[in-house]
Amino acid sequence: MKTRLLIATGLMLAAFVVLIIRIVAINTTKGKEYKQQVLANQSYSSTLIPYRRGDILDANGTVLATSERVYDIILEPKNILEFEDKQKATTAALKEYFGFTDQEIAGFLADKDSYYVVARKKETFEKVKPFLDFCNSEEGADVTGVRMTEHYIRNYPNGTLACHLIGFSNDNNGTYGIEQGYNDYLNGSNGRQYTYYNTELGRTNAIEAPTNGDNVITSIDTGAQKIVEEKVNAYMSKEGAKNVSVLVMDPKTCRVIALYNSHPFDPNDAYDIEATKYQFKDDAEFAAFKATATDAAQVEALEKVWRNFVLTDVFEPGSTYKTFTIAGALEEDVIKPEDTFFCDGGEKKDTFYISCHAVDVGGHGTQDLAGALANSCNDALMQIAAKEGSDTFDKYQVMFGFGQKTNIDIPGEQSNASLSSVVYHADTLNETELATSSFGQGVCVSMIQLGTAFCSAINGGYYYQPSVATKIVDEKGNVIDNLDPVLVRRTISSDVSAEMRKELAGVVEDGTGRRCAVEGYTIGGKTGTAEKLPRGNGKYLISFIGFAPVDDPQIVIYVVVDEPHVEDQGSSAASSYLFADIARDLFPYLNIYKEGDDYNVDQTNLVDEVGGPVYQGDAPENDVAGGDENTYVQEAPEAEATEEEDSEDDSEEETPEDEGGDEEEFTDEDGDGIPDEWG
Repeated sequence: MKTRLLIATGLMLAAFVVLIIRIVAINTTKGKEYKQQVLANQSYSSTLIPYRRGDILDANGTVLATSERVYDIILEPKNILEFEDKQKATTAALKEYFGFTDQEIAGFLADKDSYYVVARKKETFEKVKPFLDFCNSEEGADVTGVRMTEHYIRNYPNGTLACHLIGFSNDNNGTYGIEQGYNDYLNGSNGRQYTYYNTELGRTNAIEAPTNGDNVITSIDTGAQKIVEEKVNAYMSKEGAKNVSVLVMDPKTCRVIALYNSHPFDPNDAYDIEATKYQFKDDAEFAAFKATATDAAQVEALEKVWRNFVLTDVFEPGSTYKTFTIAGALEEDVIKPEDTFFCDGGEKKDTFYISCHAVDVGGHGTQDLAGALANSCNDALMQIAAKEGSDTFDKYQVMFGFGQKTNIDIPGEQSNASLSSVVYHADTLNETELATSSFGQGVCVSMIQLGTAFCSAINGGYYYQPSVATKIVDEKGNVIDNLDPVLVRRTISSDVSAEMRKELAGVVEDGTGRRCAVEGYTIGGKTGTAEKLPRGNGKYLISFIGFAPVDDPQIVIYVVVDEPHVEDQGSSAASSYLFADIARDLFPYLNIYKEGDDYNVDQTNLVDEVGGPVYQGDAPENDVAGGDENTYVQEAPEAEATEEEDSEDDSEEETPEDEGGDEEEFTDEDGDGIPDEWG
């Protein structure tokens, strides 16, 4: 009997051990699955736990955009009113901690059967925490029917600062700028808290934690951005223009340091219609717009504010484009620095006479390459482009990135197809188009295209993809992704790049860029004065792009002033003055040291690049690449008839000059390309 009892006991123990092992194995391999099946058969409620959108920071760690946790206060009248003592305690707490009045609370509790009344939105954690602490204390035990729903709002601590670079976000949907370009990094995923109830009203909580978004570290320098904005705003207050845009880049990497358009908006309230006021001629017109405009019309006006001119808009760059005409010609050995060119005021191409801005004084005369660039001679540039020919000229347009996206890491650029159409290519660079393109008329570019190309021209010939973000880190600071500069291609040799730095320095030392000089610094750069459409309307886009120091460029500043508010826009040196004003503060801020206090360009007898008509006499009907499909052409005002044209149109009697019908505006019997009546 004892033996049988021992055997039975042993078998039972063995079976028990096997059962325990089996239970452990099942719990390890399928415990979660079975738990979910059990919970699925129970009644439950769930509460969303929102994720926190990542921050955007500048190069020095300054927060440009962040997400703040806020709370909506939800009341449950049904529960609050159930017991008088609890109603009294709850009402007293709401008044003490949130400042509600008796009248407000009565309104919240009017629907006695409701379990959901929003009493207040977006309360800060600092305001809510004392109330929650009170409710968790013995003294606040009777407070009932009050709950908080947590979520995040986007906050931009610096207001309008760098708004076009940052963009804005609503409900975690990034719009424009870094907010849109890095939306996938910045966003996380929501979590949930599940509360399960069994038939005995037992409660089990299960939490699926949220995953917060990552932070984006940028190349933006808040201090540099402030300097740029202050200088532009001061200019706009004093002089004014249709628009002023500034782009500041590191030429060694094409990182964007600062960017500003003169019509900003506040990302904290991006839909504030007041930001569109500049689009209207006076207060009365703006007031009428606000009173009568549809929502669609208001959004359309706001989109003009939000769009980033530096990336989105294309325009004729004028003489800044000469940098690339010359760089390509030097690289192909078509010209040499010691070559000379004779400027007699312009060139006849096809049936058109294309002028240099010195046409009224008979031209610049004989110019070497340095003089041609320093004096911004259109005639010399047309001769250089003719030596290059259409194929070579277009080769370097493409090499320097014109007619294509730069692929900067924030949205706004037009499509490759659109950008390609606004540049004349080898198959459309006829004699006239080649001539005008050589000095930046007829061809259209964006500021980011030209700024990036210019960096390549002076940094040794390295074309980098422009960028704003430098690094992605998680909420604990761990690096998720290092966004290193992307080298796309070589454009020119280091020797040609060095020659370009030398030639561009001459523009500031001896030429049309002398107003851009800053005492103690060697600066190189190029002025630009582009006649806008329609030709002859007196509207100009004035620009200057420059760098310092000449021997080792540390910074590029590109200033564009669109239609300065002066009587003679073509002779305005607004961009040069503004460049110098910005550089004077920006250089020392960025630790770009003076090369000697005695370095100073002679500011007497200054000669500015004075704009003038591209054509003398007849002009092509449409001389801008892309034609009516070009957004720059689409936005140009229609040509206004002059009084002389009106009188001619009204005349019913033909003059002797009218009889010929097809006679040209000028004669050139000796074939020298100069109208005979000019001598």
